[in-house]
Amino acid sequence: MSLSSEGSLPPLEDDVDSVCSDELLGSQSRRWLDELLTADLPPETGDVSPVGRDGLFVDYHFPLGELEMKSGVRWKRPKELCASPQFIVNGATRLDVRQGKLSDCWLLSAIASLSIHRSLLEKVMPQEQSFHDGYNGCFIFRFWQYGQWEEVRIDDLLPTVNNKLIYLNSPEKHEFWSSLLEKAYAKLKGGYRALEMGFPHEAMADMTGGVTEVVTVASLPLDLPAFLTHLLAKGALINCANCQGPLEQRNELGIVFRHAYSLTAVEKVQTAHGVQDLVRLLNPWGNTEWEGPWSDLKGPEWNTVSMEEQRRLDRVSREDGEFWMSVSDFRQNFELLEVCHLSDTLSEPGSKVRPWSCIMHHGNWVPHVSAGGSPMTERFGLNPQFYFALSEVDSDSRDGSRKTCSFILALMQKHQRRKGINLSIALHIYPAHSRNKYLSPEDLRALHPVLYSPSYSTRREVVLRGSLPPGHYIIIPSTSEPDQQGAFLLRVLIEKGNDATPAHKPAPQDISSSSEHRYPHQAALPSPQTTKQLFKKYCNKKGFCKPLHLHGLLTEAIQGGVLAGSEKFLGLEHCKSLVVLMDSQGIAQLSWREFQSLWDKIRRWTDIFMVFDKNKTQRLEYPEVAPALKAAGIMVDELVMQLVGLRYTEPDMTISYPGFLYLLMKLESMIHKFQAYDMVGMGTVTVSYRQWLHMTMYN
Repeated sequence: MSLSSEGSLPPLEDDVDSVCSDELLGSQSRRWLDELLTADLPPETGDVSPVGRDGLFVDYHFPLGELEMKSGVRWKRPKELCASPQFIVNGATRLDVRQGKLSDCWLLSAIASLSIHRSLLEKVMPQEQSFHDGYNGCFIFRFWQYGQWEEVRIDDLLPTVNNKLIYLNSPEKHEFWSSLLEKAYAKLKGGYRALEMGFPHEAMADMTGGVTEVVTVASLPLDLPAFLTHLLAKGALINCANCQGPLEQRNELGIVFRHAYSLTAVEKVQTAHGVQDLVRLLNPWGNTEWEGPWSDLKGPEWNTVSMEEQRRLDRVSREDGEFWMSVSDFRQNFELLEVCHLSDTLSEPGSKVRPWSCIMHHGNWVPHVSAGGSPMTERFGLNPQFYFALSEVDSDSRDGSRKTCSFILALMQKHQRRKGINLSIALHIYPAHSRNKYLSPEDLRALHPVLYSPSYSTRREVVLRGSLPPGHYIIIPSTSEPDQQGAFLLRVLIEKGNDATPAHKPAPQDISSSSEHRYPHQAALPSPQTTKQLFKKYCNKKGFCKPLHLHGLLTEAIQGGVLAGSEKFLGLEHCKSLVVLMDSQGIAQLSWREFQSLWDKIRRWTDIFMVFDKNKTQRLEYPEVAPALKAAGIMVDELVMQLVGLRYTEPDMTISYPGFLYLLMKLESMIHKFQAYDMVGMGTVTVSYRQWLHMTMYN
């Protein structure tokens, strides 16, 4: 497996004996599910968590693969494996992470890095959970997904062979936090099978909300200790790997090729012969350590270090996967760093760590509206723009004569992998216009970018790290081709005092025409502030929006814009479906956060509807539907279009505006559900009878 052209670690460990075949769930798994999931659902109100025969929570949404269905594998709860299981024993530490038969060192290295920062760990893993007070077999974890934290609920049934866990486990036999965290992340990604290959930087982003980038060790500054110390002082999490040798084979000094390690400390160590710069690394296997100079067991260099200095370093002389090595040996034995930069929203009170300040902006590339393609196209100016103001210079600048402002930009494409689409994306920074905060197409043709991505990339996130003199700039995120539909998240990491805001096209004198708006939905839907007021007006006392509330909210929202009149096609049944398809808790109501996600979709789909409603009848003609769906990122064949015509059109074979929203919501939701079960991408899924009923009845 060779290094990709993007300079990233390849997916690690994707070719080992523990990988299952591509065969999907068969009769054995169906029988297992039917036996396990004999649950009686409680009434519709309150908690709808299914329970098994023992009265404990059973997560029948967890995707099962043949990997767990092999002969001899039994799913057991921790209370069946030991007399007194504990969620955490003596604190959750990096040494509680020991790899099992899954080839997911890329994930384990991220978990090990995470455990060093208590506030981050508590964000992902609520600490009050236990196997004692209030125990019901259910555990909750949180992962960062596209700008917000998502809850993932799992049961504590874990795959075992001969009463031993087969996947991630702790050396402390009574401790289960790391095993359950691995299972929760597996559920987020589509099952344990989905963890067989991956990138450490993606796992770190999902567990921290940080910005991750990949750099080559060869490109790092000569003063590597100072560079690494600066990263760690900013709270960065660092993984590293050597990708040159055969998969999982060791070099002559014990370093495993194509395997992710965590870099957890940099220290100047006082020896009898002077000061030595060392780095501390952790192998998530829990063994197989560095055997060169400064190794735990074979390093005579430690004899030159006082016991007091060794205690300061918390050095332990045993093969536990953690070891020290010199900076020069680190350069020679590791090729890539994956760095996760953290923001101030994740910092601990009283901590010496000084993370970045983070500004987030959600946006969309909408065909014919805001998807202009690369600077090589005439329509580049259609892309969204963000005004970037830099005034606070770096406090630790080494060159006093050159005042600059450091920053990190991260552009993430949202949900594209679930759709099987990877857009090529990039970032460009231009000097801002002296008279306003927006660059016209004419301005862009006359200007050259001051900084830009080296190339367009299909990775989930592209990162641009740099520094510029104090001043005003424009950030433009774009796709390589025009008219490509996609949602994105732009994150700007800066020092406090600098800022980044959306840059809107200057308002014309006459704003009565919808064509004058930057985005068509701005003429059809209320502003974000008004929308929040509408939510507060229609939600119940507990702050949730039920289908009847949503019907009233959408009716009022549509009546105030250029699509007024189309609300008469909005039915309560539409709103029921919109709620349950967005509802992540199975309670048939939306929180403010869930409603925001729905509203983001509605705005994007409104733009598409208004563009393809070419004769402005507030309806899409049947021939306009397929191109509109394609603009939304959904490809359909003739058979599906025939079904759309039969099921979703009005008597005259047109689709109303509310009907279009409902159709897109249904298609997108069902596609996502299918892909969640199609773990190995075969285009075929096998589900149990109970899973089928739940999937088809509650939609």
